[in-house]
Amino acid sequence: MRRRASLVLLAFAVFFAALSPLIRWYAFPRLAKIPPSQYQTMVLEAKNATLLDYATMRSKKVPKVSIVQTLKGNVEASEKIERNTDRDVVVWDTLSYVADHKGKLVSAIPERYIFDAHTQEPVHARGESVDGDPVRREGIEFKWPFLTEKRDYQYYDFQARTSAPIHYKGTRTVHGLETYYFEQTIPWTKVKVPKRLPLGATPETVEQVGMERWYTTKRMFWVEPVTGAPVDGQEIHKEQMRWKDQPGRKPLTAFAGHVKMRPDFQEATVDLVSSQRRLVLALTAYLPWGFLVLGGLLLALSLTLEARSRGRGRGTTGEGAADGDDGPAGDGTGPGGGTGTEGTPATGPPGGGRHRQPV
Repeated sequence: MRRRASLVLLAFAVFFAALSPLIRWYAFPRLAKIPPSQYQTMVLEAKNATLLDYATMRSKKVPKVSIVQTLKGNVEASEKIERNTDRDVVVWDTLSYVADHKGKLVSAIPERYIFDAHTQEPVHARGESVDGDPVRREGIEFKWPFLTEKRDYQYYDFQARTSAPIHYKGTRTVHGLETYYFEQTIPWTKVKVPKRLPLGATPETVEQVGMERWYTTKRMFWVEPVTGAPVDGQEIHKEQMRWKDQPGRKPLTAFAGHVKMRPDFQEATVDLVSSQRRLVLALTAYLPWGFLVLGGLLLALSLTLEARSRGRGRGTTGEGAADGDDGPAGDGTGPGGGTGTEGTPATGPPGGGRHRQPV
């Protein structure tokens, strides 16, 4: 019975030991993915910022500028692209809406971001765009990969329509979460004018006035490494309207301010990421290591039962040998054997009992 139980335990030990790497290296890359129907809104603010008044064409200080970033998963578009690419694809339709302290429009830039649901690598397909213009992204945007590494990544800048390294700068703690801090600086670069501006201004009218838009920013992200989700983001952001072919003429500041995530949205993001973090850890650490430890314990128990089963077998063999030796002395046929009654005690407890007792 013990040998049968030890074989069953051995089978389970092998099963759980084999399941451990399968969950980590086979199941996790296939199960961990961004849902295609995700919807999220984020609000950032720049207090005591500078804005361009398009009515007077003068820059002025304002108490606050708000940037509302809306992200909506387009399930229908992702399914269409999946049929052509044979990949799990996510399509995010996003909008960065900038408003002044009175809630009036400063600019609005839509994007369509298409990427692999598992790796967050961009997927190039029809519809990939910024402000209605087709683009071809390289590198990440919005989100880092699962299990973010301590290294630099290529990050796509939707203003400049180019990718540049975003540098790993160390670890930081945000609301009790350990995060990786990344930083990217975009030098002064000529960029396109948004198609939605105050007072019905358009890129064409700005060009007719003889101006062009330039931009620079210092971008900072605090990324939770297990999920790859930023839990905080900031930018020291500057925009200018410069006069074309007039380098000596003073440019107009279109926007200048330190953009920060609003505290209530930061706290909500931390709570959301914390719950998702546990799910990812279940596939990358808790279950793989748990099954590996369980397999080891079952193996140890199996070997213990097997050893006891063999020990019992050796005890049974010794018992038979003792009884065979004592039999002839008490059968009354040898010299001095006496009667059968006198020989009977020789086969009793003094011989067999010593072998049975330890078992």
